[in-house]
Amino acid sequence: MEKALTPDQIVKELDRYIIGQTAAKRAVAVALRNRYRRSRLDPALRDEITPKNIILQGPTGVGKTEIARRLAKLVHAPFVKVEATKFTEVGYVGRDVESMVRDLVEVAVRLVKEEKAKEVELRAAERVEERLAPALIKTRKEAYPDLSDTQIRGYVLQELREGKLDDVQISIELPEKPKSQTIGQGGGMEINIGELMGGMFGNKPKMKSHTCKVRDAYRQLLEFEQENLIDDESVNAEAIRRAENDGMIFIDEIDKIATSGNTHGHDVSREGVQRDILPIVEGSTVNTKYGQIKTDYILFIAAGAFHVSSVSDLIPELQGRFPVNVRLESLTEEDFVEILTKPDNAILMQYTEMLKVDRVRLKFTPEAIRQIARVAAAENENSEDIGARRLHTVMETLLDEIGFRAGENEREEEVVVDKQYVLEHLENTIKQLNLKKYIL
Repeated sequence: MEKALTPDQIVKELDRYIIGQTAAKRAVAVALRNRYRRSRLDPALRDEITPKNIILQGPTGVGKTEIARRLAKLVHAPFVKVEATKFTEVGYVGRDVESMVRDLVEVAVRLVKEEKAKEVELRAAERVEERLAPALIKTRKEAYPDLSDTQIRGYVLQELREGKLDDVQISIELPEKPKSQTIGQGGGMEINIGELMGGMFGNKPKMKSHTCKVRDAYRQLLEFEQENLIDDESVNAEAIRRAENDGMIFIDEIDKIATSGNTHGHDVSREGVQRDILPIVEGSTVNTKYGQIKTDYILFIAAGAFHVSSVSDLIPELQGRFPVNVRLESLTEEDFVEILTKPDNAILMQYTEMLKVDRVRLKFTPEAIRQIARVAAAENENSEDIGARRLHTVMETLLDEIGFRAGENEREEEVVVDKQYVLEHLENTIKQLNLKKYIL
């Protein structure tokens, strides 16, 4: 998929979900395309080229995390989001920085397992049918009294595939998952004793008789058979390879560990966290329970508001490992209008579909949408700037009465939200905003 997408196409895909912030979209699009370009080079030169990590500066709610998350989804790349404030310097209680890499490998393993599970799904389904058939034949003999077991089997399997037997109760032996007893200090290096002992002695999972619905038995047996058909060693090797070459780590709140001139109190620990993060970003080898992983080619995207501190407050070595620095702008009234209506998962569409469940059909006039955007922009300007999240605050206040009453009427109801409706239901908010104009 990376091969098919040029930077321009990547930006257009991101535009479907995120409004504005063109500079940030261009930066991540080029970084993603560079991965494909690197993969086409001679191996000797390829090893010399490392990703150009990115710092996104901007207030909360303007799309920093969403850009990175959508980018990873776009190419099915392993992706983790971590917060810099959760890490502590070596020697302190808290998460160590290597845990972010272990988390990435866990995500990669899950991605690869899901792909492999789809590949073997048909074979696994055949095995499940073989396991379910005897129990189903017993329950369906009354429906086909004149037929042999072989003939009933054909009818039963057909009904099973069509979902007609989903709610039928059967007695069948299902695999028992071993109890999860782990040892280790956490951070992705825990060892499951049950799995370890089973693997060492080749013990098969214990089967225990259960009475349950066919759909539940089918789901459990399908997972069991898929696991049996998947080679764990090949999954782990592919996951490590994918995490190394395609992995993305998003480090949020990086401005919170920047030191602002003095080195007293907590600032000492903050600088220690920076120094611990440095070797991970520069390139090192981290031990995980799936094997060793090199971090040289993982793409790191850091983000922060940088209200109090600035990028220059980070230690110089860390700044050098994030050569691309992009500033995201605060959202304007026009941006809010587009956020409400344009994206695939637009906020107005979300609220409309939610209330449609209770037979309430919402209709928003263009003037009402403009007024909602105006209130949200003014709120951000006069109080804390929380970006697009402000729209949820405004919308919840606006639709509070409708949301409370919805579901009471059996008949379908249409509610037109026009400018007057917005002014009436956001009256207190607008009054406060007008009052703030005259308070110094």
